[in-house]
Amino acid sequence: MKLDKLTIKQANQGLKKKEFSSVELTEAVLDRIKKRNKEINAYLTISEELALNQAKRVDRKIKNKEEINILEGIPLAVKDAILVDGIRCTAASKILENYIAPYDATVIKKLKKAGAVFVGKTNLDEFAMGASGENSAFRLTRNPHDLERVPGGSSSGSAAAIADNQAIYALGSDTGGSIRQPSSMCGIVGLKTTYGRVSRYGLIAHASSLDQIGPMTKTVEDARIVFDAIKGKDIKDSTTMDSQNEESKIKIKDLKIGIPKEYFVKGIDPDVEKIVKKAINKYEKMGAKVMEVSLPHAEYALACYYIIMPAEVSTNLARYDGIRYGLSEKGENLLEGYLKTKQKGFGDEVTRRIMMGTYVLSAGYYDAYYLRAQKVRTLIKQDFNDVFKKVDVLMGPVSPTPAFKIGEKMDDPISMYLNDIYTISANLAGIPAISIPAGKIENLPVGLQIMGNQFDDEKILQVAKFYENKNL
Repeated sequence: MKLDKLTIKQANQGLKKKEFSSVELTEAVLDRIKKRNKEINAYLTISEELALNQAKRVDRKIKNKEEINILEGIPLAVKDAILVDGIRCTAASKILENYIAPYDATVIKKLKKAGAVFVGKTNLDEFAMGASGENSAFRLTRNPHDLERVPGGSSSGSAAAIADNQAIYALGSDTGGSIRQPSSMCGIVGLKTTYGRVSRYGLIAHASSLDQIGPMTKTVEDARIVFDAIKGKDIKDSTTMDSQNEESKIKIKDLKIGIPKEYFVKGIDPDVEKIVKKAINKYEKMGAKVMEVSLPHAEYALACYYIIMPAEVSTNLARYDGIRYGLSEKGENLLEGYLKTKQKGFGDEVTRRIMMGTYVLSAGYYDAYYLRAQKVRTLIKQDFNDVFKKVDVLMGPVSPTPAFKIGEKMDDPISMYLNDIYTISANLAGIPAISIPAGKIENLPVGLQIMGNQFDDEKILQVAKFYENKNL
């Protein structure tokens, strides 16, 4: 039995039956990391000592015949933008290269309480800004399916780690597709939860009205297990709430699926379109009703996102001033030190977004850009409200193409930004969305995206499970 290939459910059953210990499971994952990380670069920090100590604690519980939680003793990877007390947290940026987290993020507290084993912190695009994994200040993450291709971003390391069995499950964050897009390109499951279902406390802020932490797993069932462990209201994040939604018990024959016509237009790879439509057709064969719907303002989502997101970035990243923490460059005066710190600490993409954000918020341009984008955001949200009166879920592609070659789009930011075209609407509207493996193009995975109404996270997980069960 290859322990590193197990799912959460399989690992939990194996631990309960004493087929292996948590230490053996953790060592199998750590061995895999040591063997493959130089090639894949999924991890920035490996916390071997912490992981083995946590695993030993669980083994003692099992030995004493105590009940164990479903996540207890099971190794996970954490995106290096989420704080784990006492472990380096860099956000893949030089400005935080030596920053040690002074506290746990709320999701980490919850997972520690559940008995999880933390094997390390995964690579990402710097400050979660990127769609390819190429913007890390330290090293480039490669796609395990083809080492010459990108894994997607920004949760590149988490996706690559799961696809390459370097963790049993992982946490990522999603601002405009940063969980779903790498999940699609690496052939795993990635859930972007409803805004406010999971606390952002302890997540290094990118764009606060868009960011969400979510699970990245090998199966839909595993995503549900992790989601149940991390969701809920948190007094340290005022945007969180407890959903009162009843458990979704939808039957496949009652399921109404909407296909946004705006998602199947010029620009999508014909093979991606074919795989996604074939996946939707499987739902139809299972008895679901499929209908074409319209999201009339979808065409403005990309422009809207790339105004709102940089505006929030420019505000959030103002805190990295070289005075309180992080990199600090000396200058002849305060301003010079401040400018030198930013120049040396931030990479090109981060600098680009700070400049864009500062511009759209500046006097004379605020009304023309930022305020107008917020009005368009309201229209995009209204489109989803209207369409969910007719259908239960929406389905479509995650990305217009499978994983592209490393370096292919680095000199063309607009082309890179277009990778987010199908994912950003969910963040703007605050709705849940999931990417599940739908097929492959010449060994390169392609994901199917399922979107639901606000707080319908459980429903989209159940709908995704229908497909997974069909393909087991």
